[in-house]
Amino acid sequence: MPLKYSIDHNLRRVIAEGHGTVTSEEVFRYQREVWSRSDVTGYDELIDMSDVREVNEASSERARALAELSAKTDAPGGAAKLAIVAPQNLMFGLARMYQAYRELNPMSTKRMAVFRDRPAALGWLDGKDLKD
Repeated sequence: MPLKYSIDHNLRRVIAEGHGTVTSEEVFRYQREVWSRSDVTGYDELIDMSDVREVNEASSERARALAELSAKTDAPGGAAKLAIVAPQNLMFGLARMYQAYRELNPMSTKRMAVFRDRPAALGWLDGKDLKD
């Protein structure tokens, strides 16, 4: 599967990594599968798309639908963070579009940021960078 994830319960963090070609259906499946689990409620999230070469079915409509689904699974009143690593211009643009839709959704409670590299994203998640 081009989109794989792991859960670090010690850090209270879900880490997802994309590889090769990722379809929007895989991203929706990840969102439904992981964030329906009660044991990760309120966890931070890192999505690393550094190794993604192509995204199939990417569109503004799919980004909006994903943002809506994601917001529905956010912990109410939560303070969790979501960092997306997207070094490629296309991935960065898609991630920023998703961020905009997510921030416009009143049910969304995660703070979100998009980064070009993983160390910056991890620093932000760890509270070492004040980017908000």
